[in-house]
Amino acid sequence: MTESRPRSLAEWLRSQPDDALAGLLRARPDLAVPAAGDLGALANRAGVRFSVLRALEDLDAWTLQVLDAVLLATESPLPRNGAVGYAATLLSGAPGSYGGVRELLPGVEEAAVRAAVDRLRGLALIWGDDDALHVPGTVREVVGVHAGGLGRPYAALLTTATGPQLAPVLAALHLPEARQPAAGAVLTEALTDPVRLKNLLELAGDREREVLAQLAAGPPLGTVREATRPVPADEADTPVRWLLAHGLLVAVDGDTVELPREVGLLVRGDRPLGPPRLHPPETRPRELGADTVDAAGAGQVLTVLRLVETLLEAYALEPPAELRSGGLGVRELRRTAKLVEADEPTAAALLEVARAAGLLDSSGGLEPVWLPTDRYDGWLGLEPALRWVRLATAWLAMTRLPALIGQRDDRGRALAPLSVEVERTSAPGTRRRALAVLGDLAPGAALPAAAVAEQLAWRSPRRGGQRADLVDGVLREAELLGLTGRGALTSYGRRLVDGLSEPAVATALEDTLPEPVDHVLVQADLTVVAPGPLEIELAREMALVADVESAGAATVYRVTEGTVRRALDAGRSASELHELFRGRSRTPVPQALTYLIDDVARRHGALRGGPAGCYLRCDDEALLAAVVADRKVESLRLRRVAPTVVIGKAGVERLLGVLRDAGYAPVAESPEGAVVITRPDARRAAGRPPLPKATEPPAVADSQLTELVRAVRAGDRALRSAQRTVTSPAIDVPGVTTATTLGLLRDAAAANQAVLLGYVNAQGSASQRIVEPASVNGGYLHGYDHQRDEMRTFALHRITTVSILPDETP
Repeated sequence: MTESRPRSLAEWLRSQPDDALAGLLRARPDLAVPAAGDLGALANRAGVRFSVLRALEDLDAWTLQVLDAVLLATESPLPRNGAVGYAATLLSGAPGSYGGVRELLPGVEEAAVRAAVDRLRGLALIWGDDDALHVPGTVREVVGVHAGGLGRPYAALLTTATGPQLAPVLAALHLPEARQPAAGAVLTEALTDPVRLKNLLELAGDREREVLAQLAAGPPLGTVREATRPVPADEADTPVRWLLAHGLLVAVDGDTVELPREVGLLVRGDRPLGPPRLHPPETRPRELGADTVDAAGAGQVLTVLRLVETLLEAYALEPPAELRSGGLGVRELRRTAKLVEADEPTAAALLEVARAAGLLDSSGGLEPVWLPTDRYDGWLGLEPALRWVRLATAWLAMTRLPALIGQRDDRGRALAPLSVEVERTSAPGTRRRALAVLGDLAPGAALPAAAVAEQLAWRSPRRGGQRADLVDGVLREAELLGLTGRGALTSYGRRLVDGLSEPAVATALEDTLPEPVDHVLVQADLTVVAPGPLEIELAREMALVADVESAGAATVYRVTEGTVRRALDAGRSASELHELFRGRSRTPVPQALTYLIDDVARRHGALRGGPAGCYLRCDDEALLAAVVADRKVESLRLRRVAPTVVIGKAGVERLLGVLRDAGYAPVAESPEGAVVITRPDARRAAGRPPLPKATEPPAVADSQLTELVRAVRAGDRALRSAQRTVTSPAIDVPGVTTATTLGLLRDAAAANQAVLLGYVNAQGSASQRIVEPASVNGGYLHGYDHQRDEMRTFALHRITTVSILPDETP
């Protein structure tokens, strides 16, 4: 007696070995968490539309082509007077058979088709043996009715056509007049006859053949005005009208025509599904050398760290306003681009990365502005390699696409940086897939963006992230961050993409970065040259007392009166500045710099302002009189109330700012008269949780897969056993253990017989367990739990039901 075939996906999964189930959960991790209670639940979850979409998006072009062949081969042929239609005659194998799939892919090596079919079967996108392949309904629904770019068969198209619409076709084919549904049946029988259909195609002219060839290549839909208007064959004035009148095209609505599947297959000839897409496009990578790539990337790492710090320091001084609709305005983006001496796309990318890393955020409130967050100060204190890792990790995971900034939305408005309009949940996957193409090359090999886009179009054609412009944007951002160098993935970039820990990636990057230097070279023209990346503390001091004039392998700073005053405002004294240059410079400190520091320090703090609105006091009455009379500060409307004190209505910050712009060097003081050490760049936005990241199902470890498969098997056995229990004395109220129940459990322990327990754990979750009791004493049942594959202890008062299982239950 032969074993019956599985009738459903659940039954087929039940017949599979454990390693096949583990492979399914490994390939589709969204099925693994949370664990399915039984194989029926696993089959249902495998058929959920979202899960099927995710699985299909990971298939390459060849596997999708084979899936199209399976879909076509598993469609039930429609009988025609005891025979099958033309589409089925192309498949000499039985419908739903592997042989039918092979005949739709002629000339392809057996191993390639077998590998693709096995992969689809391993993903539960198809199931069954070779002679009885099945496709779950959700898969067929997601792929759509135009599998392989072919239209629907005549039987489906002519059923929905109207009688007047089919009348000219009946006349052109010299068939008797008929009404629907008889007309559709007659035409289906006639047009699915391969000989008759071939003869009809030979009557078509060159222009008609061009239309057929274009639609046969896919998609099989075309647009024409008044498609459903009946036109006799002798009155057809266009190729499309002629084809409609002869039944080679069918109107599906007022503006759309469809090429029937039978016609498409005949036009395609010996390539029913087109040329096989067995392999990805050939690539010719440029060999640059791993050391060259790492050196280029490391240089860009230092540059991007400097640019982010420059940007955020400037935003702390003059924070740009947030648009009412969210994001940053066009003028502010231009100002930012000028600030970092880059184009607007680069500035927008830096802004987005800084925000994703939690270093930049909106201040909120009635007049929100964009400010560095309180995390920024902690980030500045990290080593350069670790700072870069935080930025690159945030970029890799952020659900935003900076490449979209500046493009127009449906209303014609430009997409603004930091706005919700550039949010895309597919962004992390797009980045990882693009970098994976580079990662598959040898170290030091580079590919242009166009070639990467072609590879992605083959690897995952159902995903929309392989658009050439988006791929180009992703790779430009990777180059900006130093993740790639000259178009090739760096060694530390590979570690980051592979998911290694932050310290491991930072260590790899440190090996490529130049050693930080602890000295500078002060020039006579008041410029300071840093011959390499500076130590963190020295870099912070130099950023405070000087402005960057140019950056590269060596950074050039310039010291001015304004930068010295900035350092004094931050609490540095003249002696500390002298010591900084004297102790850190490998060249003699020029007198001009010494005089500049002393001159600014001598004037610094001579004027002191505080809240009144504001007041200004000075022991030097002549200086105070000069300030009151200075036309540059007229906007403050200062009024002298004492020989050494004047007051005004402006706030203290504005008072100090106007005076500094006029060439004075005031400082703020507290209500008690103490000097207030202030740093204008100390403004921070409140730290908020990082922006949400796209959630990809985590990969499941092999050890976990073993436990999951065991648990699903046990749950499935419990479910089936519950349907054929021998005896079922139930405990209706948890917490009450009867003498009958105790006796039943003791008898099962003595007979080594398994029982099915209904059990409620401490958290209140109910479950069913297959248990082989070992002993019952002290209010507890001790036994072997098949689901956990270990000895467990169960509290008797938490058992809700007990059933003896048949002897064949494992």
